[in-house]
Amino acid sequence: MNNQVYETFIIDNADANIRLDSFLSNIYPDCSRSFIQKQIKSSKITVNDIAVKPSYSLKAEDIIRLTFDIEKPDIIEPQNIALNIVFEDDCMLVVNKPSGMLTHPTSMEKTNTLVNALLYYTNGKLSDCNGALRPGIVHRLDRNTSGLLMIAKNNAAYDFLKEQIQKHTIEKRYYAIVCGNIESDTGTINESIGRHKTRPEKMAVTPDGKLSVTHYTVLERFGSHTFLDINLETGRTHQIRVHMSYIKHPIVNDTLYGACKLPVKTSEQVLQAYSLKFISPCDRSEHYIKIDFDDDIIKTLNYLRSIK
Repeated sequence: MNNQVYETFIIDNADANIRLDSFLSNIYPDCSRSFIQKQIKSSKITVNDIAVKPSYSLKAEDIIRLTFDIEKPDIIEPQNIALNIVFEDDCMLVVNKPSGMLTHPTSMEKTNTLVNALLYYTNGKLSDCNGALRPGIVHRLDRNTSGLLMIAKNNAAYDFLKEQIQKHTIEKRYYAIVCGNIESDTGTINESIGRHKTRPEKMAVTPDGKLSVTHYTVLERFGSHTFLDINLETGRTHQIRVHMSYIKHPIVNDTLYGACKLPVKTSEQVLQAYSLKFISPCDRSEHYIKIDFDDDIIKTLNYLRSIK
């Protein structure tokens, strides 16, 4: 049965540089590409309230609006999956996402994600600003990156948190263990990041990409490896992984970006989002949250210290 759809999507960094028709084909897998293109050409789909071509390359923060007859996408089912909640008030949550879990469903995977668990925990009371597949999601972490994520319970909270991200007033810090010895105690990588030209699943340093700034501090050296504290000034897709690979110090076990391998079993890249500093939308109070090392960090540090 067809339903009239009034749908809005706000594009995040993960979907930047993807064609508009490709993005919508992933959201609505039961619709043909030609059908999607027809709706775009007839201005039933707009970007930032402007008619565009199907080949339009999406940018972060673009707003897609749809009004047309289409079969609704699959409903994302709540699942009773344990959550590690480290902060909660009436407006938001901060969750410690485990490595190996998708942040939100995709057209290919619709179960066992953080969103499925959040829908169950909140009884569906989440912001809907970010589309049907991403309720509550303000920012994301890669599947194999563990750590802290902010979740908006309503649209006002989403807007307030998103504004902090856009103004770079939220502090996000990460632990990473990288290949090679970084000689400088501190450093900054200021290189633009965009979609890889030939491998769409990857990002890359590219002159036509988006401004991307990563600051790092050395915590411990192991001769052939370095333990880092990383502070993101911007939040591009795969930013830390791309930047560290670019300076020839890829994150340990990050197979997508050419890292060295250690004989330690980890989920993949040894990377953890360990702290957040933000202002809550509820009462405008500032919060600083920090969590302990995850299992991948502990196992890798223990191994490197044992052979040091």
